[in-house]
Amino acid sequence: MSNNKNQKLNIFAEGFRNRKLIWKLAKNDFKKRYAGSYLGVVWGMIQPLVTVVLYFLVFGLIFPSQRSSGSDVPFVLFLTAGLVPWFFFSEGLTTGTNGLVEYNYLVKKVVFNISILPIIRAVACVFTHLFFIIVVLIMGSIYKYYPTVYTIQVIYYSFCIFALILAISYAASAICVFFRDLNQLMTILLQILMWGTPIMWDLTALHNETVKKILMLNPLVYVINGYRESIYGRVWFFEHGWYNLYFWAVTALLFLAGTAIFKKLRVHFSDVL
Repeated sequence: MSNNKNQKLNIFAEGFRNRKLIWKLAKNDFKKRYAGSYLGVVWGMIQPLVTVVLYFLVFGLIFPSQRSSGSDVPFVLFLTAGLVPWFFFSEGLTTGTNGLVEYNYLVKKVVFNISILPIIRAVACVFTHLFFIIVVLIMGSIYKYYPTVYTIQVIYYSFCIFALILAISYAASAICVFFRDLNQLMTILLQILMWGTPIMWDLTALHNETVKKILMLNPLVYVINGYRESIYGRVWFFEHGWYNLYFWAVTALLFLAGTAIFKKLRVHFSDVL
């Protein structure tokens, strides 16, 4: 680890070189969120579980006639399969944006490589995400949509979300150091994005092809549809052809722009924090 001002930003090399440190700090980060409470990290599992149970009670028992448009899949399963990647993305982006500010004591240390901080925040969100995946698979089994060979794609789509979180977090965390209101602004943007993403509604139900194509420009559509196809849709990711290339092209561009902003602003982090 070298001086922050002279250190080149090579995320992949730094991530691999510091993989043990990242894993250790990510676990500590996850535990720290619930430090001081009696149940500790269990709270991280309770929140998504309560969310799923509520949706199950409302849409599975109280309004069982509700279904995703154009499909026989129970609406509660359709909805939960979309919420799993969304909660991962939302939590990862929220915690990632505030990462440098919360770890300001590490940013000020000359010997600490601050370029791994966004990675640490993203990895810390994986723990809750893994639990949520288990929950939705159990729910699918309850409705007789048992895990198949297609289910393994959840690993691929989880990596897609992780990459997207990381791509945006580098720019967001760097900007947040100078513009603290970005945290509140990010919360509002996520609320808007949630309703603009087919989580609670079905994209195939839209009859306007132009609107549908515009909405598909949102890279989250690729991932959310991918989760549903992995759990009950029985479709391989490579069957989407150009849409795979589009998602990774957008993610790569966001990553390059984010790391460029991070690298340009990092020399001023210690002075501001």
